[in-house]
Amino acid sequence: MTISTIPATTTEPAETDASGRAMAGTPPLSRLTDPDLYASGDPHPLWAWMRAEAPVHWQPATELPGFWSLTRHADIRAVYQDSATFSSAQGVLLRPAAAGPDPGGNLTLALTDAPRHKQLRTLMAGWFNTRAVRALEGYVRASVRGVLDRAAEQDTCDFATDVAGRLSLMVIAHILGVPEADHDKLYRWTDEAFAAHSSLVSHPDIVDYFMDLLYRRMEEPTDDLVSALLHGTVGGDLLTEIEVVLNCENLIGATENGRLALIGGAQALLEHPQQWQRLAHDRALLPSAIEEIMRWTSSATHSARTATRPYELRGQRIAPGDKVVLWLPSANRDEDVFSDPYEFDITRTPNRHIALAVGEHFCIGATLARAQMRVLFSELINGAYDIKLDGPVRRVSSIAVNGTESLPVRLRAR
Repeated sequence: MTISTIPATTTEPAETDASGRAMAGTPPLSRLTDPDLYASGDPHPLWAWMRAEAPVHWQPATELPGFWSLTRHADIRAVYQDSATFSSAQGVLLRPAAAGPDPGGNLTLALTDAPRHKQLRTLMAGWFNTRAVRALEGYVRASVRGVLDRAAEQDTCDFATDVAGRLSLMVIAHILGVPEADHDKLYRWTDEAFAAHSSLVSHPDIVDYFMDLLYRRMEEPTDDLVSALLHGTVGGDLLTEIEVVLNCENLIGATENGRLALIGGAQALLEHPQQWQRLAHDRALLPSAIEEIMRWTSSATHSARTATRPYELRGQRIAPGDKVVLWLPSANRDEDVFSDPYEFDITRTPNRHIALAVGEHFCIGATLARAQMRVLFSELINGAYDIKLDGPVRRVSSIAVNGTESLPVRLRAR
């Protein structure tokens, strides 16, 4: 299998083999921050060259601040596990310098460091642990069947918006306590924000909705996560209203990664029919198939950290205040960790992917994400539906998230 070459430039690298190690010359590493590369090109040859030749590489400042690029699995894993040296509080995504710091810094689960991160995580964890997800499974299964049946009534549908997007939003909205009657409008608003690649808190309808929900839950708490955030304490203090709203936004925003993994999983299985048939004939492969889908899709393109103290990595000196960017799809194709990393193999074992991070910031929704995948793909392979690709696929134009934005399919209930 060959990896496609990077679109032509004056320093275009040569075509690579499956190992990605045959690239000649120095490729245009500045393209890593070009959304067009992810929408219509292929970043994997760049990452493969960097893993081999420049695994710790300084990217000079543009409209983005300068930062260190990390591409190897071992290095990215080490940074994730050293949260004292590599802080999340100043933002976990690259932002134009002119935009200033992330407004969620020190306020949301994703953008806090110890000890506050652990305290905030403890407040939320009961809604995402194995017992809670088990209790949710009936709701997830009903939601899956509902979105599939709704999509199957159409002549053709977009799996991205009609199935994966709706499912991801419905489940987290249910956990937060959003009434089912409001799911459609909340989905419409979040889909608008995702399509514009803008923060959910920049969408006034979303902010207004959650502020109203907060006030209702202040007066009448119910058994939902919004009520838990409002009435629980972190470090002995109640969260402020803005902290509650931003954490709700953070959780809903994470559904973009969830939907991209679901979309990418369906696409991978449809494009690899032998793998689909193998899974259909041996349901015991579903757990390993889910792990391979997460590795293969790697829906978070990067995660950023800020160094708090001097650190040396592979001979490069990272200074306090330096940004460090972890390219997760690269880590999940690392030849030192995965055999045949550019092959989609639902039987892959071991599968030490880090699509959901590791360490203190391991995805709080990991168990829920796996459950959604398990239920959705179980329904798709159990023979109740026919599904096939039905048009050109469009990829997301973003350096933050990775995957397919539009997946037209024909879906029919048998």
